[in-house]
Amino acid sequence: MNTTSPMNATGRIHSWDLSTGVDGPGTRFVLFTSGCPLRCLYCANPDTWHMRDGREATVDEVMAEIGKYRGFVTAAGGGVTLTGGEPLLQPDFTAGVLRRCKEAGLHTALDTSGFLGARATDELLADTDLVLLDIKSFDVNTYRELTGGELTPTLNFATRLDRLGVRMWVRYVLVPGLTDDPEAVEGLARFVAGLGSVDRVDVLPFHRLGAAKYEALGLPFPLRDTPGPGPGLIKRVQAQFRDHGVAAY
Repeated sequence: MNTTSPMNATGRIHSWDLSTGVDGPGTRFVLFTSGCPLRCLYCANPDTWHMRDGREATVDEVMAEIGKYRGFVTAAGGGVTLTGGEPLLQPDFTAGVLRRCKEAGLHTALDTSGFLGARATDELLADTDLVLLDIKSFDVNTYRELTGGELTPTLNFATRLDRLGVRMWVRYVLVPGLTDDPEAVEGLARFVAGLGSVDRVDVLPFHRLGAAKYEALGLPFPLRDTPGPGPGLIKRVQAQFRDHGVAAY
């Protein structure tokens, strides 16, 4: 792990963008970091998997770019979201950006699978206004099949965030035949309902918009023949969360 002070850390980033509505409240400056330990079958950004494919950047350089849009995102009720890849693969760099954003009075959000949640210090989380927590499945076998990783670290991270009072939006990608099992959804709904700092669950329909990236990289897209969920399935899953008192969209 990089032992450089977070405020002076250097990281590897893929790109940045401006978005509205899907990466936290308001209009967001979204920073895509490079590198991810998981290989989700539905990943839309395979070009962010490897740190070596990103470009090196310092916290100062990132903040200079954010500064160009600070007035715009603030006026639009937004802030800065770190996503990836997996930002917690570079915890010092991520901590540095979050700290500087907080010092600048910007709302901060961290989009993470939680798989590397143990790398997030309490200080990093204190500088995080909102965690967009991607819980891929509540079934351990499906989670392993879907991501190549284990579910327990994510659930432990969610529990820790709740204990620290860090606000969460849980994100759940709905893939027909993989993450639509009623029993698994029910288990996740019960788990989420027990977390007082969860504000909402976003049920995100699976899509194949990233297929062209796989083709460009010479990689097979594992779910190229999988259809997106229909409106009825989406409503059923949303209703399962709402039945447990959880706001679901």
